[in-house]
Amino acid sequence: MSLETKLASWTGPSSDSEQDKQDRTERMIRAAIQAHPAFEECTLKVYAKGSYANNTNVKSDSDVDIVVQCNDLTYWEEASPGAHPATFTPYTGMWTPDKLRTELIAALRSKFPDHVDTSGSTAIRIDSNTARVEADVVPAFNFKYYFASGSHREGSRVFKKDGTFLTNYPEQQLTNGRAKNNATGGRYKKAVRIMKRVENAMVDTYYHREVPSFFMECLVYNCPDEVLTRATWTDIIRGVIVHVWDQLQGPEPTEESNRWLEPNRCKYLFHSSQPWTRADGRDFVKAAWNYLGFTS
Repeated sequence: MSLETKLASWTGPSSDSEQDKQDRTERMIRAAIQAHPAFEECTLKVYAKGSYANNTNVKSDSDVDIVVQCNDLTYWEEASPGAHPATFTPYTGMWTPDKLRTELIAALRSKFPDHVDTSGSTAIRIDSNTARVEADVVPAFNFKYYFASGSHREGSRVFKKDGTFLTNYPEQQLTNGRAKNNATGGRYKKAVRIMKRVENAMVDTYYHREVPSFFMECLVYNCPDEVLTRATWTDIIRGVIVHVWDQLQGPEPTEESNRWLEPNRCKYLFHSSQPWTRADGRDFVKAAWNYLGFTS
């Protein structure tokens, strides 16, 4: 099999049967939440995020990420003092991070007895079986970030069990990923799937350590459309690897306009709280270059 044929075969999403399992898993989680009496007193938004929602998943990474977001209250931050509207009523209701997590665990255990793993720091894990895939269910709250102008962007605030938190922007990721895919004639998401399958193949053969799936999506997102619209998959993937290798040399730029962003375009890809570094990106694409047999 030629390299071009292999790369082309790696562009597709999960199989239809795997997709059916993913969809079934999401439906069952939604049903568990709807059936839980305590949630009748909470305004919830339940939605998928990550590779499953963005259609960049592959069979080896086919788990489902579901957010259960309480919108009864909103956490917020502001770019400068006074950016947040001064007139607001402090929340005095019962929905705290601990309360939301406790009720979500109860709802899931009622639906998936003996298949709920709460040992993780953030997500509640639901084990797979022959009819469904594994799932990570994350309790979250509505979040707003206020700019100095007074405008704001919306996201989600996810609290870990130790009280620390993460801020995510899943809707922006979904919107920007679709825009990038449309601008490249559908090649962006296919290139992401190729890179994920390259990573899986390298891990399976002990050629390279495991790399977060989302990190690979971020690396491809930061490649120019010109690279992703080349004539062959061999040229596209070669271009992705070269661009990442070249652009991630040296320290993180000080100019904001030159810093790479996550696909949500709200968070820097490289900063102290991220689980990866610029060196990790270069190390991965160097391994991918050698694994695929590219030569200079």
